[in-house]
Amino acid sequence: MLYYDGLTYNELYKWGCGQLVEAGISDSQLDARLLLEYCCGTDRNTLLVHGEKSISAQEYENYADCIARRKEHVPLQQITGEQNFMGLTFDVYENVLIPRQDTEVLVEEVMRHLHDGMRILDMCTGSGCILLSLLHYSNDCTGVGVDISEEALQAARVNARKILGIERNGQESADRIVNREAVPDDEPAETGQKVLLILSDLFKELDSKDKFDIIVSNPPYIRTDVIEMLMPEVKAYEPHLALDGREDGLYFYREIIAQAGAYLNREGMLFFEIGYDQGEEVRQLMENAGYTEVEVVKDFAGLDRVVYGVYSVIA
Repeated sequence: MLYYDGLTYNELYKWGCGQLVEAGISDSQLDARLLLEYCCGTDRNTLLVHGEKSISAQEYENYADCIARRKEHVPLQQITGEQNFMGLTFDVYENVLIPRQDTEVLVEEVMRHLHDGMRILDMCTGSGCILLSLLHYSNDCTGVGVDISEEALQAARVNARKILGIERNGQESADRIVNREAVPDDEPAETGQKVLLILSDLFKELDSKDKFDIIVSNPPYIRTDVIEMLMPEVKAYEPHLALDGREDGLYFYREIIAQAGAYLNREGMLFFEIGYDQGEEVRQLMENAGYTEVEVVKDFAGLDRVVYGVYSVIA
C-alpha cells in the first residue's frame, strides 16, 4: 500500500497503474489516468504539464478507494458514475447496462432515416441512451422507452431530464437510485411532452392503438451458456437481465419481430443491434415476418452490428 506523504500527481498515477497491472486490468494506464482525473478534478493535460504538483490527503484517499474497486473489476463507468455516448454524458448506475460505443452504430443508422416529427419506440431502453440521443439530435420527434426493469427506468428518467435539458428532481432521483430507493409513483415518467418511459414486459403495457414510425431495440442477445465466459466486469457487475438472450440468443428478436408490426405505421422501420454472428439469422426472421429492404450493417471493426428493415405488410 502506498502511504500519503507529500505525493505528487505523477507518483500517484504511477502507483495506480502498477496496482491495475498487477490485478490484470486491461487498459490499466488509461483507467489509472481517468480515475485520477475523476478524483482530482483534472483533465488529460495535467499529467504532462503539472505532474509534479502535490496532491491532497483527500485526493489520495479517494484515488486509493477507486483503484481498489477497479482492482475488483468493478467497471470504470460504475466508479465514475458516467459514460460518454454519442457525444453526450449519461449517468451510469448499478443494475443498468453501461452504454457501449458499438451501440453508436445503431443510433447513427437510425438517424440516417429519422425525419422531423417522427415518433420513436425504444424497446429495452435501459439507461435511455439510444432514445435520448435520437431525440437530442432531432427536431420535434417524440419517443417512448420501454423496459422490464424499474431500476433501468429510474436511470432513464434521470438521463432524460439531464440530456433533454429538464433538471427537475434529477439529483433527487439519482440519489434514490444510488441508495436503492424507489422513485415515488407520483413522480412522472414523462419529460415534458417529448419522452414517456413505461415499465413493461416488451409490448404488454403499450396501447394497441399506439403507432410509431421507428422501433429500435438493443435487446438481450447473448446466449445463456456464454454469459459465464464473459469478462468479469460484465458477468459480475452488469445485469444479466439485459444480457441473457436465452438458449440461442435470438429469443427477444423473435418476440419483438412478431409483435412490432402491430405498432408500426405503414412503411415504418424496425432497427436492431445484434451480436457479431447473428446478422443472417435476424435478417431471415425479419424477412419471414414481411419486412422488406432488410439490411445488415457492419461496425467499424467489420463485424455485423445492425439489422433493419421496412414494414410493408398491409393489415
